[in-house]
Amino acid sequence: MTPRLQPIAPLNAPVRAPLSLGRFLPVLPLCALMALSACGGGRDPDSLTQPRNHLLGVDRGATGGDDELKGGVNAYLWRGAIDTLSFMPFASADANGGVILTDWYQPPASTNERFKIAAYILDRRLRSDALRVSVFRQEKQGTEWVDTPVAPNTTSDITTRILARARQLRADNGNRD
Repeated sequence: MTPRLQPIAPLNAPVRAPLSLGRFLPVLPLCALMALSACGGGRDPDSLTQPRNHLLGVDRGATGGDDELKGGVNAYLWRGAIDTLSFMPFASADANGGVILTDWYQPPASTNERFKIAAYILDRRLRSDALRVSVFRQEKQGTEWVDTPVAPNTTSDITTRILARARQLRADNGNRD
């Protein structure tokens, strides 16, 4: 059996050029713009700059009146820290381990500085030494953020506010431990 031969195009037939990227370059930016605009999902651009705390709607009282969370940290200190730091966006919050980490927060009045806070609840008792707060500050120098020291009273002021809120929550609960 002999193989079948494929017909050959006549010599005067037009030659098709292979597809090249050059033909599509003028349209490429328009396609990219359309693809990016589809990603928006109808969100209001103004809402993207506002911090959102996904934990605000969650019951932060652990099991109601109990003063202990499962991880062995004081629930009043936990709730006091969440309430006090709720003006900042949270990066993570671990109720079992007693760790709250905020994301960088830039005060509305300042465009050249930002803050980040880490709060650690270390004990089951409502005591001042059961709470450790670290505040980090950066200033913008040119196009880069540079670590700078915080004011000496900033960390103690935030710690005091968290403790005051925790004591208020405890008093509202009938001073039950």
